[in-house]
Amino acid sequence: MAKKNMIEREKKRERLINKYGKKRKEIKELLKGAETYESKLALYAKLEKLPNNSAPCRHRNRCWLTGRSRGYYRDFGLSRHVLREMSHACLLPGVTKSSW
Repeated sequence: MAKKNMIEREKKRERLINKYGKKRKEIKELLKGAETYESKLALYAKLEKLPNNSAPCRHRNRCWLTGRSRGYYRDFGLSRHVLREMSHACLLPGVTKSSW
């Protein structure tokens, strides 16, 4: 189980990403079409004023059950430990243990 503060930090980052996503996208589009160096510097200054945690690259996928960030399976939203336990308990439809 991950620490509560790490889980809450990720929730805060997700809120900030949703809040500033549109503004960040608009500034980046303007940057692509900027002609002069001074205008680019002004747009970069606007981009830097946005919170750091509003950048999508700072988001970390976490297991919705335990909050574990490593070994995350995107299809299920679970970490590898929980995925294994749930698949052995037949709680995940369509998942079978492989054998050959």
